[in-house]
Amino acid sequence: MKKNTWIGAALVLCALPGVSQARDTTHYLPFNQVVAEATASGKLDGSVKFYLAGTTPKGAQIIRSGVTTSKKTNAFNKTDEGACSWALQSALIGLQQAAKAAGANAVVDIASNYKHVEYKDSQKYECHAGAIMAGVALKGNLAKVK
Repeated sequence: MKKNTWIGAALVLCALPGVSQARDTTHYLPFNQVVAEATASGKLDGSVKFYLAGTTPKGAQIIRSGVTTSKKTNAFNKTDEGACSWALQSALIGLQQAAKAAGANAVVDIASNYKHVEYKDSQKYECHAGAIMAGVALKGNLAKVK
């Protein structure tokens, strides 16, 4: 009987690594849609504009370069897209506050910066979602635009 118990315990332990592996799904999602949602809901006040890399308006005067933010949110019982939207909105709120504090009215040349690996796209941002957490990391420049 003891032998069967040990064999059963060994089989259960062998199955655990597969179950315990954390999911980390990378998503590339529409940026402007989330900015519009955050502005419509009042989370962003519209005083600071956000420009992804490749969409920076001409004549932008850089006030501070290399501003970063990294936000995570609870993804439990949310779709990956919903959790990613929430995390991006949190990141944008942080960038808006930093821009206002620096006297800027825009954040330009925004790139995703997850685990310090830049992803630049003129329409999408990068988000990593798991079973429990979702995260967005951004890097950009605070600027004054006309």
